[in-house]
Amino acid sequence: MIRIGLTGSIGMGKSTVLDMFADFGAATWNADDAVHRLYEKGGAAVPFIEKAFPEVVKDGAVDRAELAKRVLGDAEAVKKLEAIVHPLVGEDREAFLNAAEKAGADAAVLDIPLLFENASEKFFDATIVVSAPADVQKNRVLARPGMSEEKFEAILKLQMPDAEKRQKADYIIDTGLTLDETRGQVDAAYADILRKFTKA
Repeated sequence: MIRIGLTGSIGMGKSTVLDMFADFGAATWNADDAVHRLYEKGGAAVPFIEKAFPEVVKDGAVDRAELAKRVLGDAEAVKKLEAIVHPLVGEDREAFLNAAEKAGADAAVLDIPLLFENASEKFFDATIVVSAPADVQKNRVLARPGMSEEKFEAILKLQMPDAEKRQKADYIIDTGLTLDETRGQVDAAYADILRKFTKA
């Protein structure tokens, strides 16, 4: 099974592109969805986060907005949170890959926001960066509920600059275009990856 790492900064359109890969038949996994599962009532991360940041757990689930308020801009708090969450996300990812392989998937596309920041590219056959012009990115992010310019800037500081990601990627998908044009890029990239990595 071909392993494809998909990444890009906040607001670049990763989820939309991931859905397009699913439409083309790839097995798909989203790190943010895994985190949602870990944070919801009964989620594996809840007791550990409650111990580290008691004020952010409400009714047995992690309040993501409160957690963001608590850790953004605090490097030590971010480090503490990552030490809890990253291993659990890794377990979720491995379970997905095992299931996709057993199901006979040709390829698995994994949406990992900090793919290059965590030097995870070595685990993939190909890497794809989802990108868009800076003004498009900013407008998308600021349109989200509860988002402020200050919060957006704090998140950007935790992420590798878009230009650097583009240099590292095997493929770039530009989402600053129409959905049909973006879909065409996804189709071309996926076909090229399947051609390169599928054994004759």
